[in-house]
Amino acid sequence: MASITIRRLDDGLKSKLRVRAAHHGRSMEEEAREILRQGLSKQAAPKANLAEAIRRRIAPFGGVELEIPPRDGVRPPPDLTS
Repeated sequence: MASITIRRLDDGLKSKLRVRAAHHGRSMEEEAREILRQGLSKQAAPKANLAEAIRRRIAPFGGVELEIPPRDGVRPPPDLTS
């Protein structure tokens, strides 16, 4: 088993860890191990793109159908030789 030392731990954070450990009936060291175990065992959720985020937000309302305007033709490129 490996061991680590955490230096410069904020006093407030150490106090919260002590209280949380006591609440769960564990030592601070065991509580820290459990926090690391839980935090590192979670699978990172795939990042959704903006369109998917908007779709999820609108879906409960039945979605939205937008009329797509007609596209103009492709304009000729500018004359850069002048």
